Amino acid sequence: MKDFSRLEKKLKTKFKNKDLLTQAFVHRSYLNENPDLKFSHNERLEFLGDAVLELAVTEYLFKKYPEKTEGELTSWRAALVNAKMLSEIAQKIDFNDFLLLSRGESKETGKARQFILANTIEAFIGSLYLDRGLDACEKFIKNNVISELPRVIEERLFRDAKSLFQEKAQEKAGITPSYKVLKEWGPDHQKHFVIGVFLKTELVAEGDGSSKQEAEEDAASKALESKGW
Repeated sequence: MKDFSRLEKKLKTKFKNKDLLTQAFVHRSYLNENPDLKFSHNERLEFLGDAVLELAVTEYLFKKYPEKTEGELTSWRAALVNAKMLSEIAQKIDFNDFLLLSRGESKETGKARQFILANTIEAFIGSLYLDRGLDACEKFIKNNVISELPRVIEERLFRDAKSLFQEKAQEKAGITPSYKVLKEWGPDHQKHFVIGVFLKTELVAEGDGSSKQEAEEDAASKALESKGW
């Protein structure tokens, strides 16, 4: 088992219930190889943490930027809590070192690992909420997630790729892009989609994600790259 006291030290936090901290890092695949583990996987904690994260970021933006519209705040929040950003943050605080994965899953990198890391940071927030309450979560979120806001604004990471690709496609090709599910798999709570973005019959790019919206956004981002727009 991993030495989670190292992580507590790094994050300057102490869990009263160490089991809650460990459970946040237990991926479903790990249980297949360790059926006698006393912990469950982290998906319920992830469900809770997702809601806590969204609330904390929403409240911060609402209070800090009274002059901003709902649309702008929504874009900023989406840029802070999407899988790509959360996985970057998780890597920065060394969550990779503490993941409890099956042997097969631990060899996976790239997109698959990105989703696992993003889900784990949400599960960690869920466990922190149960163990230490909302104040501790807000402190963690402010230090590690909201701290990325200046970069989001400066690099305009809040401009969603789908809107941008539609704008460029209409401007340069006179065509409105369309999206089509090419593949989907997995149980309801862990669906995965591959979606293609088309200009008429031309498949410009494929994207994947754990929701259709995420996969469409990924496809649009790759399409912008592919077209050099």
